[in-house]
Amino acid sequence: MEGLFQFLPFIIIFVLFYFMLIRPQMKQAKEHRSMLDSLKKGDEVVLSSGIIAKINSLSDQFAIVEIAKSVEIKIQKPTIQTLLPKGTIKSI
Repeated sequence: MEGLFQFLPFIIIFVLFYFMLIRPQMKQAKEHRSMLDSLKKGDEVVLSSGIIAKINSLSDQFAIVEIAKSVEIKIQKPTIQTLLPKGTIKSI
């Protein structure tokens, strides 16, 4: 019983750490994965570098995006940060 009381603060800290940090991070990662899986040609996105681009083609791990008229770059899909509403690029 005395040994349990010695470890009780560590157990409480771990439980708080799980609910305050680990669980929300796992939820955010799951949402990001589902967003990446739902991407399609023509979607407008923001890359982790802050570049706004339009997707021209997709593969399992890479995407070719257009960042300016006739300027395409090949990126890794996980660098896509946010999916933008249609027409965002034209409105900027």
